[in-house]
Order: sequence, then C-alpha cells, then structure tokens
Amino acid sequence: MRVLITGTSQGIGKAIAERFLKENHEVIGIDRQEGAIDCSGYTHYRQDICDYENLPEINDVDILINNAGTQNENDIDINLKALIRITEKYGVQDKIKSILNIGSASGHTGAEFPEYCASKGGVLAYTKNVAMRVAGFGATCNSLDPGGVFTPLNDCVVNDPELWAEIMEETPLKKWATPEEIAEWAYFLTVINTFCTGQNILVDGGESINYNFVWKE
Repeated sequence: MRVLITGTSQGIGKAIAERFLKENHEVIGIDRQEGAIDCSGYTHYRQDICDYENLPEINDVDILINNAGTQNENDIDINLKALIRITEKYGVQDKIKSILNIGSASGHTGAEFPEYCASKGGVLAYTKNVAMRVAGFGATCNSLDPGGVFTPLNDCVVNDPELWAEIMEETPLKKWATPEEIAEWAYFLTVINTFCTGQNILVDGGESINYNFVWKE
C-alpha cells in the first residue's frame, strides 16, 4: 500500500516509517528536516507542512499517518491546523483505507502546556469528524495518543535523574514506550484493524490515571 507519513526524520515518525518499510509498503515522508531513512521503498519530501501552497502532489494515498508535531512552537498551527490541511488534501478521498492521527495523552488530561493541550485536544475531536466522513469509503480514522515516549523531544526530562524519578512515580508501569512500540500500535490500527474507528486510543503506561504533569522548568 502507499503510506504517507508526516514527521519522519526522527522519533515516532521514523519508527513508523521503518515498520511499514519492513512489510514492503511504499512509504512517502514529509518533514521539514532532511530524510533519515535510506531505503528503496522510501521517498522523502523536505517540506514544512504549514507551507500549504507548496505541499507535494501525492495521489492515491492508501494510509495517512499524521505524526508531525511540536511542543511550545506554534502548537495549534502545526499540531492541529496543519494536520487538518494535510488530512483534507491527502486523506479524505475515495482511495483511502485508513487515517491515523498521533495525538497525546495530554489531549485527554490537559496536564501539559496550554496550547499543546489545546492542539492535541483538537486532534481528538477532529479524528471523530473525519471518521464519520471517510466511513463512506469503508475507511477508518483513529488517533493514537501516547504518554511518555523515548524521543529527542523528551531528552531534557529523561536525562534529569530527579525529574525522571518523579515521572516514574506518576507512571504505574514504571516505564516509557519506545518509538518502535508506538509504531506497532500504528501498524495495527491502520493495516490490521478494519472495524475500530472514531476512537482516541490512549497508550501511556497508566500515567493519565494520576493526572500530574512533570517537566523541566
């Protein structure tokens, strides 16, 4: 299948792309940074997803995964508005089989920075809207909403022993996910799943049970 993924230069997006490439899918990545995947089945577009006028023309997308996002950097513009534009351009069409939006546990709890929470909360609601509209094509649309994941964005707390100990106290399973673990969820929800739709799937090791957000000042 033809799989379009945003934000593939590192972290969760890169792991998801590699998971699909492992199964011999055609993968197209859009990221404002240079591509970090060297594989014959992968095509990379270096493009800011907020630059709507210059988005590449990519037809017949089977699976769309909206992963690109940021924290404390025009969060609503990047995490929500650009995600909507990407979805309307590539996802809401009769060839689509599945759309997956990477949300956040913070969209459920509100336990993070204000604009970040607002942007991810919007993703959760928009997911349900899209699910209703693509159902007519026999397609699904869900959000995958991780808690703590070992990505470069989180290095400032992962590498702080005091904060890390506090975070682990807030996480019942006493661990965070790897990008590869989140990629397995993404693959399941878009390729294997054909019936679950319009759902916001929270994968956070139980952290949201406590509703406390720990971060570096």
